[in-house]
Amino acid sequence: MLIGRSAELDRLLGVLDSAAAGLAGVALVGGDAGIGKTRIVTELCDLAQRRGFVTLTGQCAELGDALPYLPLADALRGAADADGPVGPAVTARPALRRLLPGDEAGPTEATTGGLAQQRLFGSVLDMLSEVAGRQPVLFVFEDLHWADRSTRDLLVFLTRMLQRERVCLVGTYRTDDLHRRHPLRPVLAELRRLPLVTSVELPPLGDDDMAEYLAVLDRYGEGPAGPVAERGLTTVIERASGNPFFAEELLAAGAERARLPGTLADLLLARVETLSDTARQVLRVAAVAGRRVGHDLLRDATGLGDLPLEDALREIVSQRLLTAGSDGYTFRHALLQEAVYDDLLPGERTRLHTAFAALLAERGGAPAELAHHHLAGHDLPGALRASVEAGRMAAGLGAPAEAHRHYGRALEVWDQVPEAERLAGASRPRIALAGAAAAAAAGDYHRAAEQVRRLRHETDDPALIAETGERLSYYLADAGGDEAEAVAAAREAVDAAPHSPLLARALATYARALFRQYHDKEAAATAARALEVAEATGARDAEASALVSLALLEEEFGTSVEQAVDLLTRATRRPSGDLSIDLRARFNLARIHYENGALAVAARITEDGVRLAEETGLNWSTFGTDLRFLNYLVHYADGDWDAAERLAGGFGVRVGTRAEAQLSSFALFVEVGRGRPGAEERLRWLSRFWSDDLISYMGRGMAAEHALWRGDPHTALDHVNAIVAVLEPFDPSLIRIAATGLWALADLGRTGEPCDDLLRRARWAAENGPNGPRGRLGPEGVAWLARAEAEWHRANGTEDPEVWRRATEAFGFGFVYEEARSRWRLAESLLRAGDRAAARVEWERAVHVAAALGARPFLETLRAVGARAGFPDPTAATPTATPTVTPAVTPADASAVSTSAHDGEAQETAAGEPPGAAREPGRLAALTTREREVLAHVAAGLANREIGDRLFISQKTVSVHVSNILAKLGVTSRTQAAAVALQEGLSPGAPDGNTV
Repeated sequence: MLIGRSAELDRLLGVLDSAAAGLAGVALVGGDAGIGKTRIVTELCDLAQRRGFVTLTGQCAELGDALPYLPLADALRGAADADGPVGPAVTARPALRRLLPGDEAGPTEATTGGLAQQRLFGSVLDMLSEVAGRQPVLFVFEDLHWADRSTRDLLVFLTRMLQRERVCLVGTYRTDDLHRRHPLRPVLAELRRLPLVTSVELPPLGDDDMAEYLAVLDRYGEGPAGPVAERGLTTVIERASGNPFFAEELLAAGAERARLPGTLADLLLARVETLSDTARQVLRVAAVAGRRVGHDLLRDATGLGDLPLEDALREIVSQRLLTAGSDGYTFRHALLQEAVYDDLLPGERTRLHTAFAALLAERGGAPAELAHHHLAGHDLPGALRASVEAGRMAAGLGAPAEAHRHYGRALEVWDQVPEAERLAGASRPRIALAGAAAAAAAGDYHRAAEQVRRLRHETDDPALIAETGERLSYYLADAGGDEAEAVAAAREAVDAAPHSPLLARALATYARALFRQYHDKEAAATAARALEVAEATGARDAEASALVSLALLEEEFGTSVEQAVDLLTRATRRPSGDLSIDLRARFNLARIHYENGALAVAARITEDGVRLAEETGLNWSTFGTDLRFLNYLVHYADGDWDAAERLAGGFGVRVGTRAEAQLSSFALFVEVGRGRPGAEERLRWLSRFWSDDLISYMGRGMAAEHALWRGDPHTALDHVNAIVAVLEPFDPSLIRIAATGLWALADLGRTGEPCDDLLRRARWAAENGPNGPRGRLGPEGVAWLARAEAEWHRANGTEDPEVWRRATEAFGFGFVYEEARSRWRLAESLLRAGDRAAARVEWERAVHVAAALGARPFLETLRAVGARAGFPDPTAATPTATPTVTPAVTPADASAVSTSAHDGEAQETAAGEPPGAAREPGRLAALTTREREVLAHVAAGLANREIGDRLFISQKTVSVHVSNILAKLGVTSRTQAAAVALQEGLSPGAPDGNTV
């Protein structure tokens, strides 16, 4: 029975119900030790099971961050039944199977470090998604204040990636344990900022609730009865301060002694003192094992026979100090285990840890647990050996932070251990390099670089100098560190390395460092040498890396895209032994095909790469993610927006890291193109990352288009200017954003330097690279430059159909949407030029594309254009009724259009009337059809530019019409002309067609 927690339970049930309805949720339950966190979560699990949820529960342990993913392994062990709802999903994923007892990595699963972590995280997410597809899932992480770094990272990852899955995550933690520098504090602060997360703090129970709780305990025989209870109830409530566990222990102690102990620890130990000597010793031994202990292990550690042990355990369980499970015992509360352990004498504690270490070693226990007991037992040789093994195992499990910790502990005791190298199975430099690699895999490149620097200063071995130099350069590059130091370290590595795979890797890293500093010729020569050495020494990973580097150099600084494609094709022909390199090669091969207009080939390669990432569990790795967003872009370009939108379903909206924000920003292409309301929420989340150049370019660029579709060119221009301010002048991305800015300027009617500046920037970026003239510009870049040129002419009122025809044809390599958008402007330009028949053809083609894509803002704009031009909608469900008025000019009538000598502009005759128009009597009879249309818009208060946009004529032509109207009506101002129009019954803005 849950007392005094109805409000908190209701909030948790709200998260649970949302998850059941398809909106993933996370609840963080905090409170002091003993306040009832486990009790309320147990109640939640019971209710969830009744509602059809699969429940997973994992417990963190206080072993100093030693055991990676302990709550995940704990939960999977309890749910891995092959016949259950979770078992098949776990066994189908090697990264998860490795967390189960007795499973070993096969040769294809033996990745380590960051790649292994990416695989594990992706596997957990996929497993939860698969299970939630059949039944909703509740996953509880107990005691997060003890969680290891990798578990904390997993929780953050799941919180960010779960969106519409039927999954509810719940984490509990002690608030009184979170000191100022506790590692969980920043994690909680980060998670609480997300709307997915509900924070539930359990306050102390009020006096009335506490009295009811104690009464329930007494009713069920768990507290003292009669006079003792009556006499001590008030004291217990006062002393417990609203803490149910403390109250329960006070109540139990009050039944046995007249005076209650002063502190909770004293209170708990007072309960222990009531046990027999044997039971008390068994409880002390169990406390050294931790919160839980297996029966067989406890029997061997105590040295008792079965019958004495069983008697002692029965006594302990009856006193509610331990609870019995299927294969062992658990302390009823972590506070009790802590109190008993802290009460041990130093020598007693050391002796028991040593005994547990020996017993666990015989049983093949977890190296991390062995290392813990060896250290606590002051067995430094055992601690070193177990720490190294624990580091290797953590790296293999995908827990690089824990691997770094274990390697660091081994190095701390290294000099105090005789024959340390023999015990570790590796030299001290090898362990230090492994520790640095683990730090880098955990994202701490600065620490990795510092460790390698120290190692370089301690050695005079040429091979080790070469290896540390290569690693230092690599880590500095990944950390965005001193590029000059990175080049110098790699050069020293190349000079020191023998002719071996090490030399090939050093050369490949040196080429990478040179490439980052735009030393293109030296980088190309170095990469070519790396390829030669790699082929000669059989260094397949270095060979593939060199091929990728050469391809990127050829693409950036060379003249032959075909050569770059050939190099990348060679890199993808056979596995390199490094999945990260294999995925990188596929990504770049697909990217080059995409950027050069070979969309079908790019689609095939991205799908192959995505399939490889999924098969190896690396779909959430860096290049696995890159391949997915590139696959999305290919479908966005080739017009398969439904497929693109399905892919974007995995691009989280509520982002918290730069990597997540980059992926999220790509979803905007279709969201903005289709006018999805979710685009604005995504943009709000991305706005926190505008300082990142790529996210700013992607996010703000699409925010500009979003603003333009909503008729807000001022906001669009603000976004464009912010992007232009941070992009390098040679960055080809400038071309597209300049075209967007010119669109906004044209809509605003601004000419002069703002337009000239954007076009100048676009042209310069098209013609120049970082080191001089650009070798070539891909077809998409050429198309965007043509768009920028056309928009410049539109802004300046000097466009003709040919500039928009060039832009339309430039996008004809397969970019369906952008080709149609250029065709829209082409149709408008043709209308202005008087070629109504050609305009209608182009307009209808654009309408069909917009409708097929579901591009709502674009389609609405096209329909408005068609309405003004009097074109029937070719996608309308039913034919438009034929108007009874005089029809608009047909293609055959176009020959009757006279040509005005004034400024070379075409002027209309009164050969036809716009749809729905009737001739006006009196003073308006002298006006031509076009003049009446212009007058109607003047009467509506429109300026010349707005009238020109509506009637597809230039401002200059509008000005001529207005002058003619004033003269024919015998008035001197637009206001007087508008008054005449109203007097004669001409409705403002009514003739809204086009008769050119």
